[in-house]
Amino acid sequence: MESSELKNNGDHSLNPGMSLPARQHPASVLIPVIGRPGHPTVLLTRRSDALSHHAGQVSFPGGRVEDSDIDIVDTALRETEEEIGLKRRHIEVIGQLDDYVTRTGFAVTPIVGLVTPPFDLVVNSVEVADVFEVPISFVLDRKNHDRQSKEWQNKTRHFYVMPHPDFYIWGATAGMLVDFANMLLAAVDPK
Repeated sequence: MESSELKNNGDHSLNPGMSLPARQHPASVLIPVIGRPGHPTVLLTRRSDALSHHAGQVSFPGGRVEDSDIDIVDTALRETEEEIGLKRRHIEVIGQLDDYVTRTGFAVTPIVGLVTPPFDLVVNSVEVADVFEVPISFVLDRKNHDRQSKEWQNKTRHFYVMPHPDFYIWGATAGMLVDFANMLLAAVDPK
């Protein structure tokens, strides 16, 4: 995908004038919505501290598209199985969000999937340090859609943060959660 074709969300949305790499690599993540009776949740992971990229960061299961993947949904499901052992048979794919483009050169397609308990997880500790769930009410609460900024490469970079008490959810993951919340809230109240 070429930069000139972008009409979606991403790091550039909060950073006008940010230059993105000329080419984005396709990737996808699964936004697993866990159907807990009376209080659905969203499952997230914390990446291993030993990884060379994004170590220790909160993320969704997912990754880069591989040649063997049938499509972008297959990528998200394959990566979910590899990272946390959640089998495809437990996931009902219900849609996808607009691509989220990162300054690191990825066009990430968030795939939304409903997961019905019970299910077992087998965490790949090489890639994932923790798996946790946040209530969907936390994700939908706009008070949790905070924006922060930091200096990076002599420029101020703005990004989303969701102030979870136990985990620092920020950057692309927080941005995709904000996009997900906005989509759900617009569906409920399409003003």
